[in-house]
Amino acid sequence: MIIIKKAPELDAMRRVNRITAQVRDDLAALVRPGITTLDLDTAAFELIRRHGGVSAFYGYRGFPGQICVSINEEVVHGIPCKRVIREGDIVSIDTGISLGGFIGDTAITVAVGKVDDEKRRLLEVTRAALEAGVAKAVSGNHLGDISHAIQTVVEAAGFSVVREFVGHGIGRDMHEEPQIPNFGKPGRGPKLKPGMTLAIEPMVNMGGSKVKVLQDDWTAVTCDGSLSAHFEHTVAVGISAPEILTLSPNSGAAL
Repeated sequence: MIIIKKAPELDAMRRVNRITAQVRDDLAALVRPGITTLDLDTAAFELIRRHGGVSAFYGYRGFPGQICVSINEEVVHGIPCKRVIREGDIVSIDTGISLGGFIGDTAITVAVGKVDDEKRRLLEVTRAALEAGVAKAVSGNHLGDISHAIQTVVEAAGFSVVREFVGHGIGRDMHEEPQIPNFGKPGRGPKLKPGMTLAIEPMVNMGGSKVKVLQDDWTAVTCDGSLSAHFEHTVAVGISAPEILTLSPNSGAAL
């Protein structure tokens, strides 16, 4: 069952996701050569606490970090550690916050210093795929319209979408119905209605779509060693346009 949020619940979702977007942006600004992923995790703990929230990831199914930090060929769910971020890396930061009984969820991939044109294009295409999917989060459309829009942008660029991991409904729980694949056919799946809140998150590989999970039982990497990018917004389905709940608070930019 897809949960329809009432007005007070949507207000609570706006609040926690506004804070989650701010923390995401603050963490992205810290990314530089020489910092470790554990440094970012420590910063996340302090930033989230400062806003009165707690990490929605820490302890979730045993996850040991405040945030997920995934580098280069790592797709999602990278565990923060003493790994040093280096010039030319691409770093995905997935941030989830619990506050007031609701969850905020957003992700961004950051280029570290100078990166080559193909890495930059991977980030641009993944961001564009997210924007295309979000644009379909309108009442009367179908869930498959979101999935198809993402897949179309990605594959037109010659990249591939990850199929093992998907977006999801979100609200009081991190993962609510429905699942939101990043591939599919338009006009299929549940019809979207106002009050639905969705975490839309394309994960895009430069090479093949296949991924595997490492022995830590969390970190997913591309099977062929190709680079991967990840962008995510939490949105509320609108009547004529989607409401992006994780817009950058300062600039109003999407990501």
